[in-house]
Amino acid sequence: MALQCVILAGGLGTRMRPLTEVVPKALIPVRGVPFADWQLGLLAEQGISRVVYCVGYRGDMLRDHVGDGSRFGLAVRWSDDGPNLLGTAGAIRLALDRGELDEAFFVLYGDSYLPASVAEVEGGWRRSGAPALMTVLRNDERWDRSNCIFRHGRVVLYDKSRPADRRAEMRWIDYGLSVFTRAALAERVPPGAVADLADVQRDLSLAGQLAGLEVTERFYEAGSAEGLRDLEAYLTRR
Repeated sequence: MALQCVILAGGLGTRMRPLTEVVPKALIPVRGVPFADWQLGLLAEQGISRVVYCVGYRGDMLRDHVGDGSRFGLAVRWSDDGPNLLGTAGAIRLALDRGELDEAFFVLYGDSYLPASVAEVEGGWRRSGAPALMTVLRNDERWDRSNCIFRHGRVVLYDKSRPADRRAEMRWIDYGLSVFTRAALAERVPPGAVADLADVQRDLSLAGQLAGLEVTERFYEAGSAEGLRDLEAYLTRR
């Protein structure tokens, strides 16, 4: 059975205003269908059966739409930050403290549509023996600013601030699908903390504990106007 998948869908979606003034980002229409339907359908196709949504902003609307996930062939559970958003890592820690998370799990952003094989990602993590894994794409500044140094199956450095002395080596970008163990997250994010997952991943990379798996097919997303256009074009071709 595939790992459980945590979907981070609590953010304000400011880049997609005014659409996100009335709906959460995960419900933005993509070819006339809410994005969440596309994302959940893809996860089910890839063998995922269990999902935990971490929600916050307008999370009630997303919960009303997705429900228990049964119409997608999924079992969906929910963890809601409430009015005080905890950030991406803080939201996962909250779900962990509520007993919603397995010993290891995928993490996926709520606006990401990723064609890469989740089975290959899980296999790569199990072979690595590391407490966490990040999927990376050779980017060379194509899709966004490259933020990773990847070498011999490890993310040697993940840093969105792109330190000047390492920038030339940063040819890869975070693809958007990761694996974490409960311990790796719990050791770095205290209960109730407001915390960013990117900071946790940076710390893991510096400690030599962040495995990497390179994928070759580009990512798609519904978190920006340009990304939405590319995603709709891809889904039309597909």
